[in-house]
Amino acid sequence: MIVERIFISPERGADQVERQHIAVQDGMGILGDRNFGKHTQQGQNITLVEAEEIERFCALFSRSTDFSLTRRNLVTRGVRLNDLVNVEFSIGNVRLRGVELCEPCALLGNHLSSGSLTPAAVIKHWVHRGGLFADILGSGAIVRGSPIETDA
Repeated sequence: MIVERIFISPERGADQVERQHIAVQDGMGILGDRNFGKHTQQGQNITLVEAEEIERFCALFSRSTDFSLTRRNLVTRGVRLNDLVNVEFSIGNVRLRGVELCEPCALLGNHLSSGSLTPAAVIKHWVHRGGLFADILGSGAIVRGSPIETDA
């Protein structure tokens, strides 16, 4: 169970930028990311998605694999993120708590739609597969390849 890719978006609507590592701050989020410091709801600190789900979507709809396409911050491998809702876990030396599933929205539907794939079909595909919203419980660094560990 590892972090396979790391992305941030410096401002709303900007392209995702891939990083080898990020600095995170307790309760604030990822330094340099558009959502840093937002507190309007739990789970805004960081988002995660499974690499396997991105690969599945791309294969099913004959797209080249693009790990930034869901606009989530961390792309994981080997962990079922749905199982981490209301669970504390670690990525490297950083503690996090899964808050809720990151269900697909109209923005994702529009972003991933194409001539043969409607926004509604995109949303339907990503229901319960869109990843996880999480809160950061301790400041530190997350590095590409960091292990993901649960207490269970």
